[in-house]
Amino acid sequence: MPSTAPLDVTSSELLSVVASRELAGRRTVFAGIGLPTLATELAHLTVAPDIEVVYESGVCGAHPSHLPETIADAVLISGAEAVLSMPALFGCVLQGGHIDVGFLGAAQIDRWGNLNTSVIGDWERPEVRLPGSGGGVEVMANSREVFVVMRRHHPRSFTGVLDFCTTPGPDRAPAEGIRPLGAGVTRVITELGILAREGTGHELRLVAVHPGVTADQVRAATGWDLVVADSVETVEPPTAEELRLLREDVDPGRVYLR
Repeated sequence: MPSTAPLDVTSSELLSVVASRELAGRRTVFAGIGLPTLATELAHLTVAPDIEVVYESGVCGAHPSHLPETIADAVLISGAEAVLSMPALFGCVLQGGHIDVGFLGAAQIDRWGNLNTSVIGDWERPEVRLPGSGGGVEVMANSREVFVVMRRHHPRSFTGVLDFCTTPGPDRAPAEGIRPLGAGVTRVITELGILAREGTGHELRLVAVHPGVTADQVRAATGWDLVVADSVETVEPPTAEELRLLREDVDPGRVYLR
């Protein structure tokens, strides 16, 4: 599927800008490394100046001087509000219900917002073996809601049946012995548009498309019969100021921008 962004806007920039806007009004975000970090840092400079960023390494209220390359990057510690042990982070902050938004990526997602970050293909003989859960299960179960950024929107990644369920959402979690506190995935930002769901019992539906993209294109790129909202909005393209902040202030070294 061809890119829908202007020629001078990369896919990473498009996704980061659109995802950052979704953080307006949120107070605490548990950010994954990569696009979630880009989006969160941009939101801090635009729509959510008071947002508190939490990382899986135990850093709370991070104020890094430049983008971390991993969750263990020492730059996260300098200026942070607190650095907690893993038991304190997961047992008190996450399970205590203190995270508004968990910001994750995934290799596959299904219509209910369940995620796969483990393998593509058969478990015993996979085509690709991926990093696995990390803290994804805990983030999904305990954040009030979860946003997912997906670089590629095609039927292999937006699939009717996951090759492996790494991170079950609230509809599937009880069968896996997990009792979730939050709504699970509520927003999915992709190169084609935005999918959304309201919580338990609801499947993802198309609510917005990027300029030049049609609902039929998104449905053709989705591996299930995607529900389309009665009124599908068109996403506002990145502004010159959003791009300037992203390129010059957030990631001038091109750690994650491509």
